[in-house]
Amino acid sequence: MRDGKVAWLPDALPQTAAFDWTAELSGNGIGGIAVGAGCVVVGSRDILDRNDVFQCFDINTGTLLWQHFYTAPGQLDYGNSPRATPLIHADLVYTLGAFGHLYCLELETGLPLWQRNIAQDFSSPEMTWGHSGSPLIADGKLIVQPGGKQASIVALNPESGDVIWKTPGIAAGYSSFIAGTFGGVKQIIGSDAMTLGGWELNTGKRVWTLIPPVKGDFMVPTAVPFGDEIIVASENNGTRRYRFSDDGVIVTQPVAQNEDLKPDSHTPVVCGNYVFGIWNELYGADLKTMTTKITNPDDAFAVYGCLVCSDDQLLSLTQDGELILMSLNKDRLKITSRLALAEPGTDVLSHPAIAGDSIYLRINRTLMKLPLLQR
Repeated sequence: MRDGKVAWLPDALPQTAAFDWTAELSGNGIGGIAVGAGCVVVGSRDILDRNDVFQCFDINTGTLLWQHFYTAPGQLDYGNSPRATPLIHADLVYTLGAFGHLYCLELETGLPLWQRNIAQDFSSPEMTWGHSGSPLIADGKLIVQPGGKQASIVALNPESGDVIWKTPGIAAGYSSFIAGTFGGVKQIIGSDAMTLGGWELNTGKRVWTLIPPVKGDFMVPTAVPFGDEIIVASENNGTRRYRFSDDGVIVTQPVAQNEDLKPDSHTPVVCGNYVFGIWNELYGADLKTMTTKITNPDDAFAVYGCLVCSDDQLLSLTQDGELILMSLNKDRLKITSRLALAEPGTDVLSHPAIAGDSIYLRINRTLMKLPLLQR
């Protein structure tokens, strides 16, 4: 669902950072971590900053199983490493680099089955922060966003890379797409460089367009599905909840909105009866009215952080590399425990992954598995 929701979170964090294992990565990176089928896959750059490098580690031991690299020249803001989280699907993994290199790899071996450069193949305009949206498989289609004039959104055959459909539009945004049935229509929803949109999953036809009232959003946070509605956040337009008409078209007037919660790169999550997000502090907005009812001005939330949640708990990984666990009880949010994993100023931007009873994190050039339950 790409909603930041996990089945459970522990009652308390470990008292010390007792990792099951740590592994050295080929270089720094800001892309998220993918976990599945006994593997942990993450993207980096090589030490000379000439190649993208995707590495796969054994989930139990941290042993390097394979690595896949290719030349990817270019220069971007925030470094040149892959931004998009790899997509593990069945026995395959799909990787996307910041300069448009898309690969389908065997998960067991790392051998490529097919490849494309979506920037070259579909005439993408230059992107300040590179291709960032994670590949999406929905209804048997691999969805990517080149941002080309004649191929803004493209659906590929996941097994061959052949084009199923492509739809014209404008340059790509920096968020990931979601898929679902909204207003009775199967569609993918996401941002291009200027608008939010919905595209019919079967054909790629654009179903609707939502132009933000205030221009200039970076289009980084991903839309959050909430039942038959979505929650959208951005730095110039705040956080808004939208419903859909019976023909699958978004109703342009938001059901409710919050002008204080306006993250430029963090995606909020829904926990209990609240949507929580980080923008200079932690906000909890009532889902029904979007009124801010919970705040936490802790310095840990002052710059950036990512959130995952269960039904009644929140877990944040801060930019300084600190895990903060919070419990939601009715209308009160309480910090129950916290665990520093790095020195202040470490600048952690890679989104972690939770699988089984462990969390997988990347801090600089180190990948780590931290059990969340005592064994």
